[in-house]
Amino acid sequence: MAEPVHQIRALHTASTVTVYQAYRPEIGLPAARDGRFPAIWQRDRMTWIKPSFLWMMYRCGWGSKDGQETVLAVEITREGFEWALEHACLTHYERGLHPDRATWKRQLKRSSSRVQWDPERDLHLSPLPHRSLQLGLTGEAAHRYADEWTVSITDVTTLAHTIHAHVRDGDLTAARRLLPTEHSYPVPEGGLDHLHR
Repeated sequence: MAEPVHQIRALHTASTVTVYQAYRPEIGLPAARDGRFPAIWQRDRMTWIKPSFLWMMYRCGWGSKDGQETVLAVEITREGFEWALEHACLTHYERGLHPDRATWKRQLKRSSSRVQWDPERDLHLSPLPHRSLQLGLTGEAAHRYADEWTVSITDVTTLAHTIHAHVRDGDLTAARRLLPTEHSYPVPEGGLDHLHR
């Protein structure tokens, strides 16, 4: 059976889901050390979280891009993650999903979380046919993320570099063995209907 195009794949437990972000060391290192975001982390800016490890690697260049040298695995509550999905709006207007462009714009303005579906990536960071969730948090959602939902923060930069080294050496089996195990996330029935056609 073909994989659904829109499906959240994530490392998750009965109570948490792991998402990834990459920051400059001044933010990333204290966050991992203290298990919470430092005071310089701005709660009033949009912050994007990604359940897909490989999409994060594509975005941060395996932790090599300027300002994204520290890769974090942030474990958050499933309750918080699902709240963000429930209150999210797509970042773009989609005919057949939104009644009209003006309604979508109003929804987007009101929403404190937003969703993009971007092509998932393979170990070479090439696009795959199915889509990966990017979840943007701002306002109330960003505050809840930092102050209520976050359970743990782990620095996974060394893991990213090790996997990348295996890929560069052509040892995809070794690289695959180290990847976080991401499974289909059990969103409540109809929980994504407002986020894709």
